[in-house]
Amino acid sequence: MIVITGGAGMIGSIIAWHLNTQLNRDDIVIVDRITHEAQWQNLTHRKYAHYLDKDQLMAWLEGRNDIEAIIHMGAISATTERDFNKLVETNIQYSQNLWTWCANNQVPFFYASSAATYGDGNQGYDDASIENLRPLNGYGYSKHFFDQWALRQVDNKLTTPPSWAGFKFFNVYGPNEYHKERMASVAFHTFNQFSATGTMKLFKGTKAGVEDGMQMRDFVYVKDAAAVVNFFLNAALNKQAAPNGIYNIGTGKARSFKDLATNVMQSMKREPHITFIDMPEDLQGKYQYFTEATMSKLAKAGYTQPFHSLEDGVRDYVQNYLMQEDKYC
Repeated sequence: MIVITGGAGMIGSIIAWHLNTQLNRDDIVIVDRITHEAQWQNLTHRKYAHYLDKDQLMAWLEGRNDIEAIIHMGAISATTERDFNKLVETNIQYSQNLWTWCANNQVPFFYASSAATYGDGNQGYDDASIENLRPLNGYGYSKHFFDQWALRQVDNKLTTPPSWAGFKFFNVYGPNEYHKERMASVAFHTFNQFSATGTMKLFKGTKAGVEDGMQMRDFVYVKDAAAVVNFFLNAALNKQAAPNGIYNIGTGKARSFKDLATNVMQSMKREPHITFIDMPEDLQGKYQYFTEATMSKLAKAGYTQPFHSLEDGVRDYVQNYLMQEDKYC
């Protein structure tokens, strides 16, 4: 069996889609805590064996010897979360418990980190070293803390999972993100806002040298993000594990929010229209103006599959999901 925490989330449910469609696996345990009234629909097209609430998982794992891997995507992912105690419990301690179980039972472990760990980018976006990073918010720090903790287990020669990897996801967009509300991608918000009002509101360029709407991100399509995770999983299952470590998952090419919004509207076969607004106060000083993943480490690990371009990813998302009656993958 393969356990996916956060399996009803965007990335987790698409990882399960890959397992169903690419590996022909349905012996999947979905672990989550669904709080949004529509999020269950992320599972309607999935084939899986069990569903567990996240607080049931550790007891359910006790004494089991049939788990082939744990893919840990579950987390508090809101960059605006201010209750640090909740972040510690969910993003750090829960992850440590799963890592320890996998280490003790010699089960492969793959988990979600985040590009939010890179902070304002002054140290670059290179996954070769994470020593001097300074995240801009508690969410990013919680992910950075666990990355550092995992590496310390290795450095101190403690027992670790036989195969493990942490994935620093950059700006993931695509189907099954509909429950994320404010934290959903700008692609999703553009489709809804433009459909309702005929325009899309983007932030003004409040930083010197940044024009309106020209804040840059490494936008990665969720199908590509899931494909990387499943590359590592498939290698581990076939005893050909890729090197253990922490990896960026992005495209390696930053694009502007203006590009993203324009491509959404063009994919809708409509004339683009954008207006610019001030940045909310709760984001000021905690906002990344530029992200771009260094991708050489992933390539050296043997991953050669091309990533969707922004144009191709947005077109697939808009035309094959957002514009359809059934928007779920």
